[in-house]
Amino acid sequence: MKKFSVVIEKCKETGLFVGYVPGFRGASSQGSTIDELKDNLRIAINMLLEYGTPVFESEYVDTQDLVFT
Repeated sequence: MKKFSVVIEKCKETGLFVGYVPGFRGASSQGSTIDELKDNLRIAINMLLEYGTPVFESEYVDTQDLVFT
């Protein structure tokens, strides 16, 4: 079993959910719901994995809140 961290955002223009795996080139997709996005990401990632083990350009670490006063 493989596990990937996914960043999910919502596009204000289209209303679509957009997701990608940080550092994994090509591992991105979109969907009208989060479930649809996740299904589409699984398809994209599975296709990429057919070429072998991915070499990540970077590693996802964390998200942080910055507070401005």
